[in-house]
Amino acid sequence: MANRLLPFLIENRGVRGFAVEITEGIPDLLGWRDYPPDVLRQLGHALAATPLLAADLRQEARLNLQFQGQAADGVEPPLKLLVTQIDAQLQLRGMAKCGPGASGDFQALMSGGTLACLIEPRRGGERYQALVGVFGDSLAEALQIYYGQSEQLLTRVRLGAAPDRFVGLMLQRLPENSSDDDWVHVHHLVQTLEEPELLATDAETLLRRLFAEDTVRVFDPRPINLQCQCSHAQISAMLLGLGEEELKPLLVERGRVDVTCEFCGKEYGYPEVEVRELFAAAQAESSQHRLQ
Repeated sequence: MANRLLPFLIENRGVRGFAVEITEGIPDLLGWRDYPPDVLRQLGHALAATPLLAADLRQEARLNLQFQGQAADGVEPPLKLLVTQIDAQLQLRGMAKCGPGASGDFQALMSGGTLACLIEPRRGGERYQALVGVFGDSLAEALQIYYGQSEQLLTRVRLGAAPDRFVGLMLQRLPENSSDDDWVHVHHLVQTLEEPELLATDAETLLRRLFAEDTVRVFDPRPINLQCQCSHAQISAMLLGLGEEELKPLLVERGRVDVTCEFCGKEYGYPEVEVRELFAAAQAESSQHRLQ
């Protein structure tokens, strides 16, 4: 299983964890955009982190990890937007928008912007949004601080990204089953783990090496699918949301509406007749509902 989320439990320490490995389908997901190396690294970290954040995601919901850059003194931010999305079936996608030559580490690219975690129920229900401070030297540190402050859950996160491999490791203390000494022990071991080792070692081997003196129970992995969720139906719904008046200038100028998926680059074309039919069908359906 090339792309997977691997749950595990350090039984004698009262600590649970998840490991993420993504090695397949990366060029297809990201290849249509030419990302600068430093932006690709931050996007890779976010794509590795997102399945970790969604490990407990309920059915019929989608989790978004989203960064929005902020202009300062009229100067555009180097990283304008970064979004990763995953659903309960672990279908994962992500994209970023940046200025030419964007470079630097986590703080250089993201300081001053807004980082948030958003959970969207598919069918009604309340949306949940939490701001994640752009703190520390990495996304991993920012997420650790978020869990400690917002969720009151002691957490350690490690993330790694290379052009052909995204990996992550998250450990969380289970307060009812763990002592302070247990957590300190695990914390110290995780602190020794650097990104090159994380990238170079498969999850099972890494856990055996890192926790050689502990009892680690590894559960069945769950597959992660690097797959864009765009579809003709979704794009049609987006056009309906924009409204017919909003689309009129495009139809007058070009005689059609063309939409490119921001995530995968797939193009959807709507000739004028199809746009008219789309809105006519929506109006007919709305009238039918009013009559019922």
